[in-house]
Amino acid sequence: MRSFLLAIVFFFACISAKAQLTPFELSKDKNYTATYAEVISYYQKVNKLYPQQMKMINYGTTDVGKPLTLIVLSKNGVFDPGLIKKQDKRVLLINNGIHPGEPEGIDASMMLVRDLLKKNQLPKDVVICLIALYNIDGNLNRGQSRVSQNGPAAYGFRGNYRNLDLNRDFIKADSRNALAFTQILTTWKPEVFLDNHTSDGADYQYVMTLIETQKDKQNSILADYTSKTLTPYLYSHMKKSGYEMIPYGAGEEGLPDSGIVSFLETPRFATGFTAQHNIISYITETHMLKPFDKRVYATYDFMQHLIDINQRDAKLIGDLKKKADAAVISQKTFPLKWEVDMKAVDTITFKGYEAGYKTSDVSGLKRLYYDRSKPYTKVIKFYNTYKTTVTADKPLAYVIPQAWGKVIDLFKLNGVKMQQLAHDTTLNLQMYYFGDIKTPTRPFEGHYLHSSVQLNPVDMAMKFYVGDYVVYTNQAINRYIVETLEPQGVDSFFAWNFFDSMLGEKEYFSDYVFEDKAADLLKKDAALKQKLDDAKAKDPQLGNSAQAQLFFVYKNSPYFEKTYMRYPVGRILNDTKLDLK
Repeated sequence: MRSFLLAIVFFFACISAKAQLTPFELSKDKNYTATYAEVISYYQKVNKLYPQQMKMINYGTTDVGKPLTLIVLSKNGVFDPGLIKKQDKRVLLINNGIHPGEPEGIDASMMLVRDLLKKNQLPKDVVICLIALYNIDGNLNRGQSRVSQNGPAAYGFRGNYRNLDLNRDFIKADSRNALAFTQILTTWKPEVFLDNHTSDGADYQYVMTLIETQKDKQNSILADYTSKTLTPYLYSHMKKSGYEMIPYGAGEEGLPDSGIVSFLETPRFATGFTAQHNIISYITETHMLKPFDKRVYATYDFMQHLIDINQRDAKLIGDLKKKADAAVISQKTFPLKWEVDMKAVDTITFKGYEAGYKTSDVSGLKRLYYDRSKPYTKVIKFYNTYKTTVTADKPLAYVIPQAWGKVIDLFKLNGVKMQQLAHDTTLNLQMYYFGDIKTPTRPFEGHYLHSSVQLNPVDMAMKFYVGDYVVYTNQAINRYIVETLEPQGVDSFFAWNFFDSMLGEKEYFSDYVFEDKAADLLKKDAALKQKLDDAKAKDPQLGNSAQAQLFFVYKNSPYFEKTYMRYPVGRILNDTKLDLK
């Protein structure tokens, strides 16, 4: 009888153990990634087993109509973000499936959550937040669109329901996915962030490469810690796990032998966006040609090591975040654009495969291939230094007209402190007028991105109205404020076309009516006549066009609209007493 009871216990234990396996683990050859329905169902089952230390929280609504699900793991069962901060615990945020064809993080996180709970190995000083599946839209569009990738058998599509690449959407926030993400970010206020991906590019021996917030773009206080302590820890421990890493970028600009250029993640990317919030940020990039199971397990190990060092350095990371926030509050000059310094060259040991060329069976011409029977180890160049090319000095405050609702909404969502004018007010401040701007002829992610923006700052009196917003630049979120509102910024709101209506004229003139008025203006204003004569001397086409000359006079007359090409956001440079709500 006793042996029969033991057999029953063993039978149900086996069923229970199998029930906790992920779809990836249950699949043949471990070449399967979970669907959205399977992901949510799995976490719901695990949550029932461990309700005291795990919580599932839905945020917002994605573009496909489903909420963004956050998995929160807390050893002491505290799930109040405010209380967690009061208890001086760190928050680690992990994002999965932003590109659903790069799904390793989805499956690795499911296993990791189960194991941390099952083995009672949750860190005591770190609360772990995982976005189960960010691009739900793309995950539902399941197929084999990444033709060059080695598994899994089927997976989601890169674009979301609006065909947006969500890892180019964070600063502009066109998708509802991005709005939900920002809500998570500002609610939980993580100190460290990880985004899991898969790379393409050249073939080499590594299963995983790594992107970290570029040291010259990162807050210097955080960069000192990440470059000297955190990043070396991750590299050394991944090597011990059997998944030696190198920085991402080998072969992105040609063959790997030509060197690696460190990736610059501007605020359109997840980690560039989180860096504006002074968050330490990483991107894993497993290699598309390695077997899917190895890519999943490498991602699993990386997350475990990241959790471990977050626990080990919990107090230090918290202190550094506070120092970084304080430094940004008092920071005066902000970089807006960067470029790699090709004169600053480091070296790195690289393990690759010999590249060669052979005749293509498709074209009959030469084609590139990598010979895995000929591995090599060599020292290559590593370009890991960026220099600032454009900067801006922050004003005392920005004034944003309430008409620009999306800007206001995003500032509120990102936790920017704002106040509103209590009365209609004329302010003496600095306004920008646009000069030359470069704009492409084809859209990128639904926008015609402006670049090479030339500005003419003008000190002037401007009327603003009750309810317009004043944003003082004495905030820890200053990087976000300045990088979005200064038009020259690579991912500024102006660059993303938020203010394009200011680039169009609204009034004009009737030629035959304005002829007499223009002649009268030239008679009365010698300086204007001289300006026209000088312009005609420099430009023969102007001298041969009556219409162009009329427009020249109109543009330089009191009748020309003063709002044309004027950036609507004002810059208060001097201490000004304001009546605020």
